[in-house]
Amino acid sequence: MTVIDWIDQRLDLSEVRHFVAEKGVPVHTQKVWYYLGGMTLFLFGVQVCTGILLLLYYRPSSGEAYESVQFIVTQIPFGWLIRNVHSWSANLLIGLAFAHFFSVFFLKSYRKPRELTWVSGMLLLFLMLGFGFSGYLLPWNELAFFATKVGTGIAGVVPVIGHFMLRLLRGGDDVTGATLSRFYGIHVAILPAIATALVALHLLLVQRQGMSVPIAVEKKAANGGTVPQMPFFPNYILRDVLAWYIVIAVLAALAAFYPWELGKKADPFAVVPPGIRPEWYFLATFHTLKLIPSHVLMFEGERLGVLAFGVAAVFLVLVPFLDRRASRGEPSRAFTVIATLALVYLVTFTIIGHYAK
Repeated sequence: MTVIDWIDQRLDLSEVRHFVAEKGVPVHTQKVWYYLGGMTLFLFGVQVCTGILLLLYYRPSSGEAYESVQFIVTQIPFGWLIRNVHSWSANLLIGLAFAHFFSVFFLKSYRKPRELTWVSGMLLLFLMLGFGFSGYLLPWNELAFFATKVGTGIAGVVPVIGHFMLRLLRGGDDVTGATLSRFYGIHVAILPAIATALVALHLLLVQRQGMSVPIAVEKKAANGGTVPQMPFFPNYILRDVLAWYIVIAVLAALAAFYPWELGKKADPFAVVPPGIRPEWYFLATFHTLKLIPSHVLMFEGERLGVLAFGVAAVFLVLVPFLDRRASRGEPSRAFTVIATLALVYLVTFTIIGHYAK
């Protein structure tokens, strides 16, 4: 008796086997975008594994955080590799999450009956940005300290609840050791718990609704045509694993040849160094807020900008319910234009923000 047979007798895996055997994946010219979700999920797993290893030695206090990271990269065998992989995979994770987001947007994969799949995916994208923001401070270096001060200051200008949010994030009126402790708790406990639930929900919805096809392919099938299918196992799974190997190769190259710099230890009393800016995935927002005048009519410019970004986030979550044409299976040029403009804006302002002084 094999191990699988032993487990099958106790858990009755017949339904799972039938599901795996019968499940198919649509085959069409845009099927390459299907692998972005799996690659993002794989990088999330890398983040969890490397994060757990780093937690074994990390100490979340302003007096020991920097030294503990320094100890990891200099004294622990392969500690430098684990930290570099963790840092680079965080950036690749967010990059692939954005790529997955835009591929779903352009293909209108959010249309009926996949509205909840889109909503859960958008919430996961926001969570990934939260992971990046909360984890950035943990090494307690100079760059992270002042960037976090700027970032939490932006949260402080949110209308009505801004001051409350600022004190909630910082644990006071300024960035201190209390802020580090809060960000540590958010990064290793609160966000992972929420992310695990959302990932499970997202995967369940994807499996329940299946993978979408472009509107043109769907119309062809509705008019008597057929959409070719490839077996989910082993055909699709093997291709997904191949994509994971590519990700591993890129991660290994980045970790080995471009190590993540630790920098100087944070000094709250030091003068703010020039060129302080957030990570690349916040550059577009950061630079936009810098360009807004201090006052627009009777309103404070920065407050108005933060409010506009909040409205944009709500709009993105509600896209499936606003795009009525896509829900009816019709081409939706207006939302394609919106997605194109959003992509151009993010790329352009990220580049400008990177080179701006």
